[in-house]
Parts: sequence; structure tokens; C-alpha cells
Amino acid sequence: MNSQLDNLTGHNGPLAAEPPDRNEFNGLKSSGLARLHDAANTGLSLESRFDLAYNAAHALCLAALRSHGYRAKHRYIVFQVVPRTLGLGPEVWRILAKAHDTRNLGEYEGDLNVDERLVTDLVAAAQTVAAAVQQLTAP
Repeated sequence: MNSQLDNLTGHNGPLAAEPPDRNEFNGLKSSGLARLHDAANTGLSLESRFDLAYNAAHALCLAALRSHGYRAKHRYIVFQVVPRTLGLGPEVWRILAKAHDTRNLGEYEGDLNVDERLVTDLVAAAQTVAAAVQQLTAP
């Protein structure tokens, strides 16, 4: 267990300790990689590419968190702990955080305002996450 992640567990914490599961890890990784591949298809609308890239990044970040023996109680936390689960810096998690905020505006307020720059940056960040997840040993 990771003591910095342990500090986020407990009754009101955003993480719960839970033994890793190889099948879950492999499923999340496979789903994330498939979505990421499709997100690079420039023939799709920006909105579709954004949705695919966001969900790819989320699945891959969740796979990383699960490989460390934790489950997220809130969707956003998987991006916040990327420095601890994958060793990635602000150049990645800031893009993931912006994408999460954009996704929430679209999901909850009907205001999905995406542009080519955001989608390109999100795909690149998700590719960085994918490369780091590929280096993890399945639990």
C-alpha cells in the first residue's frame, strides 16, 4: 500500500482500500486502450473524440489506481492521484482536470464546449497515461 494514498482512505476519504483484481485491471486497460485508439480517428466529431479520449483516460487512470489496491469513491479522484499511481506530473493531470470539468458541464448543464486544441491535448495526455499503464504489472 502507498502511505500517501492510504491518507485518502477512511470514512470520509475519497478512496477505499480494496485488493487489486487482475481481471478488472485488464478489462479497464483494454477498454481504455480501445477508446483511445478510436479517439484518434479525426473522421469523428470533436465531441465524440472528446468523449472517447476522456473515458479512455478515466479507465486507464482507474486501472492504475486499482493496481495499487484502491477504489475511487468519486470519479475525479482517479485524475488527482495520477502523480502517485503513475508518477505523471502537472502537464498531464491539469489537462485531465480540465477535461473532467468540461465533461461535467456537458453532462450536467448541457454545455459541452470542446475545441480542437482541448481534444488534441486530451488525446496526448491519455496516450501518456496509456504508456505509463502499459509499464504496470497486472496485479
